[in-house]
Order: sequence, then C-alpha cells, then structure tokens
Amino acid sequence: MFVNQTHVTYFIIKGISEAPELQVPIFLLVLIIYIITLGGNLTIFILVCLDHHLHTPMYFFLANLSIVNVSSSTVTLHRILVNFITQDNTLGIFAFMMQCYFFGSLSGIELFILTAMGFDRYVAICKPLNYHVVMNFKTCGFLAAFCWLLGFIQVIPYSVLMANISCYSTNEINHFCCDLTPVIEIACSDVSVLNTLTFIQGIILFIITPFCLTFISYLFIIIVILKIPSNSGRRKAFYTCSSHLTVIILLYMTLILQYPIPSNGLGLTKLFSLFSVAIVPMLNPFLYSLKNKDVKSAFRRRM
Repeated sequence: MFVNQTHVTYFIIKGISEAPELQVPIFLLVLIIYIITLGGNLTIFILVCLDHHLHTPMYFFLANLSIVNVSSSTVTLHRILVNFITQDNTLGIFAFMMQCYFFGSLSGIELFILTAMGFDRYVAICKPLNYHVVMNFKTCGFLAAFCWLLGFIQVIPYSVLMANISCYSTNEINHFCCDLTPVIEIACSDVSVLNTLTFIQGIILFIITPFCLTFISYLFIIIVILKIPSNSGRRKAFYTCSSHLTVIILLYMTLILQYPIPSNGLGLTKLFSLFSVAIVPMLNPFLYSLKNKDVKSAFRRRM
C-alpha cells in the first residue's frame, strides 16, 4: 500500500506471516511463549527478592535480567497478540516510535547486564579471595544502574533521527515488532546519518563492545580453569558459568546471523529476530534454574 510520501500518520505492521491459515497457530504459539516467559522470569525475580540465600551478586544481576526479559517480551510480542485479537494491525507513528525506543533500549540493557554478569563470573573464578570485596553491594548497584541508564540513553540519537524522517515510500512495516531496520528500508529521506550512526554506535557500542568485554572475561576464566589440577575442580568452576555462557552463545549467534542479512532476506531477519526476542528470554529461566541447585532449593523452600 503506497501512501503520500510527504506525510505518514500511521504504520501497518505486517506481522510474522500474512497467510490467513497461519494466524491462529502463530497466535497460540506466541501466547504460549509469552506466558512461559512471564511465568519463568517473574518466578526467578520473586525468588531472588524473597530468599536471602539468593542475595548474592550473581542472582542480583539475574533478577535484573529477568525484568529485562519480561519487559522486552511485553514490548515486542504483545503487538502480535493485540493484532490478532483486534484484527487491527495499524499503529500510530508516535506509538511506533515509542515502541522502537523501548525495544532498542531493552535490547541494549540485556547485552550490558550479560556483560556485567560475565565480569561477576570473572571475579568469582579468577579472584575468589577478593570476590566479596570487589563485588560488594555498591559495585553491583552501580553496574546495574549503569547498564539501565546506558541502555536508555544510547537509543535517544536514533529516536531523534527517526522522528525527523519525513518521507516514506510506504507505510507498511515488514516486521512483527517496531524496529529501526524496516523503517530505514522504507524511508525516502536521506538516512545516511542514521545508517552511519547505526554502524558506529549500534554495532560497535551495542554489540561489539559488550561481546569483546565478555570474551575477555571468559578468556581469563578459561585460563584459570585449565590451571586447576583436579578434574572435579575444573568441572565445578565451569559449572558456575555454564548457564551464562549458554545464554551468551545463543544471543550473540542470533545477532550475528540477524544483522548481516540484506533487505531481500527480511524473512530470515524476522525469524532470527523472533528467536532473540521470544525464545531466548523464554529459555533464560530454565537455563539458570534447571541446572542451579540454589534456585531449585529456594523454589522448594518458598513452595
């Protein structure tokens, strides 16, 4: 649907698929994923708040991650559910820009918190005698606040530039959520500054920097683990960071596969984006709880 190229008041969100026979299965699948994500992550958050055995730096960051997962899933997946229930896939431009802002902010916060969790695992394994001195309450609070603040601030330049786009070739967004990439695809205005900012700030600050910091943390962790003389000691040390490492691998593999895809591969982009915004947040509670004796013990105590 082509519209006046000088004025767009609303966008049409196409969703995951436009095939009529797939709408009910997609709705049910997304609803199940959303309920599991809410239940699992809120359970983790409540357990960390209520059980004093979980009042440690690792679980403090895990509680922050749970809130991010609940928030990001609500921002992205609720659009699919609302579109199906109301049969209205239109969204006002202001509401679209706001959802873009929160989607970008929460995605950044998730990566920053995972980076802080990597640093926590580095101190726990590489500097165990100084762990409680380094990772004290003030340090953990500062790191968490910095992650949230940086996540909300770093998206502001994108939001300002997006708000100044005055010309679109169409008002149809070939995506299931409000994201920057499909907006750039349909923009007729000059978006060279936005593309440059996306590469410099988005790729380098948003993805590469957290990845490098996490990689460096695990490089030192692996070196220390390999120096442990006993097999049981090595297994125990690796076990303490295996859940976090699994989440890191899943998330960054999805990002690496998602963003280099050209515009003609937007179907794959939606698939990988759905995995990162729906499947990974759903799996996080299971990865951190099913393999974690502390969480399972806390759950049994509270039950």
